[in-house]
Amino acid sequence: MGWLALGLFVLYAGIGFGWRSWVQWRRTGDHGLRGFSGRALSAEWWAGLSFGLATLLVALGPVDAIAGWTPVVTLERPWVAALGTALTLAGIAGTVWTQLAMGASWRVGVDDSERTDLVTSGPFGLARNPIFTMMVLTVGGLFLMVPTLSSLLGLVLFVVAVQLQVRVVEEPYLRRTHGQGYADYLASVGRFVPGVGVDRPGAGERAGSVR
Repeated sequence: MGWLALGLFVLYAGIGFGWRSWVQWRRTGDHGLRGFSGRALSAEWWAGLSFGLATLLVALGPVDAIAGWTPVVTLERPWVAALGTALTLAGIAGTVWTQLAMGASWRVGVDDSERTDLVTSGPFGLARNPIFTMMVLTVGGLFLMVPTLSSLLGLVLFVVAVQLQVRVVEEPYLRRTHGQGYADYLASVGRFVPGVGVDRPGAGERAGSVR
């Protein structure tokens, strides 16, 4: 299972970043890769660093399994591995689908000096960040395939990195860039899954809690 998980991780990284960047360059003349943002040790910087470390840990998970390291949880069962494989494949396919749905607006990272079109159709009509949803699904599937300490830590750190990237980097950038259009989008579409994380003006105050 370790070799299969490693192969799927390589496929995920190669298609989701390498191939997608090549497609973007062929279509627009821009590879779409922006990388880290923010000054050193800022929240934006930590978001980018967390992504890098999480990706490394996720990649080490299959290597640990191949090396014969004992899983840290009692999830090493054939049906769990099969479920993980199915989720990983679904996550990879979903990542490609949602990335392509962004068209020319697809970016990895943020550049404050540029303005791209706000995509709200297709999968982005169901959730504001469906690419990240599919990426987390992929990483979660890989963890079920090879439930090692590295893959567990990678999953946890990946979720943290996604939350930081979305809340600290991308949402503020989109608010600044698209103004009322993005505010309307926030008020009607969930953050990662349909209906969850909708930002309706005044909702937090009425409920007496923070979303």
